[in-house]
Amino acid sequence: MKNLLLIALSFFIFCACQNKVRYESFTPGELWLDNNGMHINAHGGGILYIDGLYYWFGEHKTEGEAGNVANVGVHCYSSSDLYNWTDEGIALSVDPEGSGSDIEKGCILERPKVIYNKQTGKYVMWFHLEPKGKGYKGALSGVAVSDQATGPYRYLKAVRPNKGFYPSNVQEIHKGVSKAEGQSFSGASLPEHVDSLNILGRDFAGGQMARDMNLFVDDDQTAYHIYSSEENSTLHIAKLTPDYLDYSGEYGRFFPNRFMEAPAMFKKEGKYYLMMSGCTGWSPNEARSAVASDIMGEWKELGNPCIGPDADKTFYSQSTYLLPVQGQSGRLIYMGDRWTPENAIDGRYIWLPVKFEGERFVIEWESEWRL
Repeated sequence: MKNLLLIALSFFIFCACQNKVRYESFTPGELWLDNNGMHINAHGGGILYIDGLYYWFGEHKTEGEAGNVANVGVHCYSSSDLYNWTDEGIALSVDPEGSGSDIEKGCILERPKVIYNKQTGKYVMWFHLEPKGKGYKGALSGVAVSDQATGPYRYLKAVRPNKGFYPSNVQEIHKGVSKAEGQSFSGASLPEHVDSLNILGRDFAGGQMARDMNLFVDDDQTAYHIYSSEENSTLHIAKLTPDYLDYSGEYGRFFPNRFMEAPAMFKKEGKYYLMMSGCTGWSPNEARSAVASDIMGEWKELGNPCIGPDADKTFYSQSTYLLPVQGQSGRLIYMGDRWTPENAIDGRYIWLPVKFEGERFVIEWESEWRL
């Protein structure tokens, strides 16, 4: 009789394990489990849509890990409905400790984004990279490539953007002597006005700084890299080469002295929109938004797109991507991270519907919602 009870109990446990969670709605801030019953591990991520599937790429965090140290690499998940995600494994792995590689275990690898190049048939990944043990002074852009959406991705290089090129909207002061030569700064402010410091001129020969970043592919398949530059004080938008593997030398600088991070871009009815955060480290802050008729400006600020309770903290999240929903014209999803720096793996995802009010887009809290 005891054996029969044990067999019955074992069968019950087996059946319960097979009964995987099936989602039919979004519940922002709650645990979000993949097909294996594990919390999705794709922080600071972005989405690529190819042939009926969405691919979600993000930073893989480890238990007890504080901050942004990369111990594993970039994780990939796939979904056909945006609610339920299948673990596709590690798309880009960091190299072993002691290898001396740019992406050695212990480096900082942030905000990975993947785009598909129709001309070459390659999947191209860009990310913000800081070599191991060097803090945030590197401000490099890492590039990797794959023949498959899920990888594995082959690391190619890490560079500073647009070495030896001035932006299209360069000012004469940028071609003069830099007061920032030999200096580095921290925090969300500088001791003088950005243009008088001339950080752009300081970094002209070696390439511009690039930290928080995103990618955007326009209707004509031209790709752009959007990143925080000049000690985080100014946003740059840079055109990539046709193969998406390098900078073309064409770029512009926008929102000088505004200290904007976490850029995310989308296009609607011929206009370009940006969402960004302020620079307050891991602490949430009030989001910003902007619109332009041309990706290279002029950009017009529209204020905080979030409305309602906790809008001044972006619902305790930070933007990482603005996702167009396939088959639903004009429908977008705000993707944000609710960071937990003391245990980064427990970071939660804040996905909310994007609505439009005249010229501006707005985001309002919903504890549960459906497409």
